Order: sequence, then structure tokens, then C-alpha cells
Amino acid sequence: MTSEARYRITAAFMPLLDSALLVTARDMGFAAREEVDLTLVRETSWANIRDRMAVGHFQVAHMLAPMPIACNLGLTPLAARTIAPMALGLGGNAVTVSLPLWEAMAVPGAEPDLSPRAAGDALRKVVATRAASGERSLRLAVVHPHSGHNYELRYWLAACGIDPDRDIEIVILPPPLMADALGSGTIDGYCVGEPWNTAAVQLGTGRIATVKAAIWRSSPEKVLGADARWAGENPEALAALLRALYAAALWCADSANRDELAALLANPANVGRPAEWMLPALSGELRTGATTTAAVADFFVPHARAATFPWKSHALWFYSQMARWGQLAHTAEAAAAARDTYRPDLYRDALKPLGVALPGANLKVEGALQAPTPVGSAGASLVLGPDGFFDGGLFDPDDLDAYLAAQNPALAGRG
Repeated sequence: MTSEARYRITAAFMPLLDSALLVTARDMGFAAREEVDLTLVRETSWANIRDRMAVGHFQVAHMLAPMPIACNLGLTPLAARTIAPMALGLGGNAVTVSLPLWEAMAVPGAEPDLSPRAAGDALRKVVATRAASGERSLRLAVVHPHSGHNYELRYWLAACGIDPDRDIEIVILPPPLMADALGSGTIDGYCVGEPWNTAAVQLGTGRIATVKAAIWRSSPEKVLGADARWAGENPEALAALLRALYAAALWCADSANRDELAALLANPANVGRPAEWMLPALSGELRTGATTTAAVADFFVPHARAATFPWKSHALWFYSQMARWGQLAHTAEAAAAARDTYRPDLYRDALKPLGVALPGANLKVEGALQAPTPVGSAGASLVLGPDGFFDGGLFDPDDLDAYLAAQNPALAGRG
């Protein structure tokens, strides 16, 4: 702890590549420049982060983007009211399957190009073949019930004709256990953030089948979750931290810093895995199998496309999936609580003095931008997109009821 620091903040994080903004804010001195003494505590599960936030051990945390919403909607057994004043980048995760499953998927047409449609169609045929022959259902893992991994995996499966509640089994595992579980045969595949997909490839036990950046392009993965009471009582400290994280995002986005960033993340106190495991996600040159690679330039986006802006439309899409999959009953009040969990007003207040590009709107139609598009903003110019869902779907946050009804007719008219 530095005696000069004006603010002292303790943040939890999971050993994932997308903790990069928090790690960089501390280790490259961006937090100190904002007079923030930032202490990072590495945790072993997302549930631990949620529970320790609830009992006051942390003021803020690296959080799954839907988790603050779930906390505020009473979907978790122990939770503080939590806000999300900043996103921690776009993209960053992938779907990895075991080598036997990939071999089975290759027979009906899975390709090594990470196409969600081709991989999903092939997986559906494998699922059908296994069911016809009486084999057990495939078991896929995600990191938490209220995670982008769970919702995007389900979206992908459903759009490819696989019922995620009937045709397969979905289980919960912490990210660092995924590759080992795949290697032991406990699970057949998983959706997780990096470097835990690369880990399975490096260990020779898995194959990357598709990526988040292809399923829902330019979508959020983690946010900064903040205890709402602490944030309300310490607005200047929170604003200083947001400015530090914004500076960290700029630094992480500079390709000249890529090797140094990989080394920072590889530190045993941070992600604690080899730098070589970090570089594929940072460069966008993914090693998908033993002898194959694929280029995904926007696999992890720390700054471009307003990557740190907490869009309320992102919050409402996650809410829509909570309702779609029966985690809550859709009501207008619940939708409003989900929407108001994300706080672009706090983001703008903190960053306005920097003169940086700030979106003029709080919501946008997800999937509407087919190419990079200049948009209205305060401060510097801003370009958003491309974005969108692999199946061509659109999510209009102003027409939530119709979206829910189209995905699940039983939900029509409840909003």
C-alpha cells in the first residue's frame, strides 16, 4: 500500500486473459497515476467473487457480464446490489471440444474455419446419432449459470437445432479446471475464456470448434462489477478507477505492448500460465488444433468499438436469455432492474474530462451493423461494429417483448 494514494480499492479477479485491464491498471501504474492503491485478489470461482463481494471483502470485481444483473434480480443466494459502470472488453471466449468429439463432428461436415453454423450443424448430427444408438448425452461445461458462456452456448445450440435442456447436459466448472476435465473424459466440451481453450490445444486434449466473436460479434464478456452502496458513497474513487482502467484498455490495445502484456498475465500472481498461452488471443492467430490455426482479428477487443462502454442493450440481451431459459419470470419491473444495472452515466461522468469518444446513446440494436460505422458521440469520433449474431438475428432493446415471444411464445405479453 502506498502512503500517497488517495483511494484504496480491493478488486477480485479470475485467472483469465480478460482480467488484462485490471492487471495492467495495477502493474503498469495507471491506477497509481489516478491516486488509486489497487489491490488485486485472485479467486478460484465466480461464486467466490459474488459471495465475498456480498460480505464486503471487495469493493469491485472482474465479473461475468450477466452476474450483476442476476445479483440485482435475486437469482443468487447471497449477493450485494451491484452495478456495472464499465465493460472490460469485447469477446475473449471460445467453444472447445474433445478430440473424439471433434473427429465425430468432422464426419458430417465440421470445418476448421470456426464457422458456428457448420460446427453446430455437425454437432446436431452427432447428438442425433448418439441418441439413436443409445449412447449417453454429451456433457458440455460452462463457468456459471449466469454467464455469457451459458447464454451464448445455448443460443448457438438452439439456433442449430439442439435443445440445450433436452439433447445435451450442461454442467458448471471453474475456468482453470476445464482443460483437465476434458482430458480426463469427464466432459466432452466447454465454453470458457482464454487461455483455457488454448490450454486444451496445447495439452493435446481438445480442439477449438468456434468462438464467441463468431457467435455474437462485438459482444461483452466481463464487466467491472461494483458494490452499489460503496459506489454511491465513493463516487470519486470509482471515477478514478474507471479512468485508470480506460488508460489500461488503450495500453492493452496497442500491438506493440502484446509481448509485455502476455508476460504480465503469465505472472504466477495473475493468470499464472505460460505467456505462449496468452499470445493467440492477443494476436488473433488462434491455434485451433494440433496442426491448424485460424485468424480471428477481433477475438478479444480491449478498446476499439467502444469496448469498455456498458451498453444497456447488452444488459437487456442477457436478461432476455435469463427469461428464455426459465431462470426468471419476465416482467416489466425485472427488465427495468436489469437495464438499470448497467451505468453508462457513471462511465461518461468519469471519462468526460479526458475528452475521449463517448457514445451518445445508452442502447443500440444488436446485430444491425454489418461494417464499421461512424456514430454520434461526445468528445472524439467513434466507430462501432461490425456486430451481430451468426444466425442473422437482431435484438432491438425497445422491442423486448416481441424478441422474447419469438424465442419462446410462452413469454408473449408479460412485459
